[in-house]
Amino acid sequence: MNNRKSLSVVIIAKNVAEVLPDCIHSAAWADEIIVLDSGSQDNSVAIAKNMGAKVFLHANWQGFGKQRQLAQQYACYDYILMIDADERITPKLRKSIEQVLVAPGNSTVYSCKRHNWFLGRFMRYSGWYPDRVNRLYAKHSYCYNNNLVHESLNIKGANVVALSGELLHLSCRDFLAFQRKQLKYAAEWAHQNHQVGKHCHYLSILIHSLGAFCRTWLLHAGFLDGKQGFLLAMINAQYTFNKYAILWTLDHHYLEQ
Repeated sequence: MNNRKSLSVVIIAKNVAEVLPDCIHSAAWADEIIVLDSGSQDNSVAIAKNMGAKVFLHANWQGFGKQRQLAQQYACYDYILMIDADERITPKLRKSIEQVLVAPGNSTVYSCKRHNWFLGRFMRYSGWYPDRVNRLYAKHSYCYNNNLVHESLNIKGANVVALSGELLHLSCRDFLAFQRKQLKYAAEWAHQNHQVGKHCHYLSILIHSLGAFCRTWLLHAGFLDGKQGFLLAMINAQYTFNKYAILWTLDHHYLEQ
């Protein structure tokens, strides 16, 4: 008797027509592909439907965590593989996942390495590799938290097992688009933390920003990633500066809440 568990690949999407086809193609072997679109104005929805995905719409954006929760609810099968539209499943990762589905562990969540693309190269250092993320899990046992950004899977003390293979993540193909996204994430992080009563001292803006640069450039050996490593260290410092500066302005009512 074949006891293999069935797999739903789940993707949240908005205006990702450029990258979505390769993502869906890399997941075509799954039992189903769920795409939850949050209001695309390009042809993302048409692409997903034409490639055989089950497409649902939910434009009332409440953050990444809740959008992933909702997307998971549309899945029909035993196991969830949560990926982003700018990620691709490598053949080695597929093989590792298929092996798990034949004999999954009890109370087990599975992590995979992400290989992140940044301005023309896949990074090897800078804290961007191996960049393990928990993505494969039993549908009825686990779900994502409610964070607006930097959402994560609530693993509830589960055993985390590393899969072989990688997710290829096309995280930064366009510098300006990446910067706009980073600013958006910084603002959402600041508002979320402000709402739960967190505060920021003025000096903390400088301390956290310098810390972000040093972690990327020195602690995570970003200098070994060459020019891209330096640029990423600067971007991480800038992103951290924006997070804490926005939180500080919210504390002092210099920004609309």
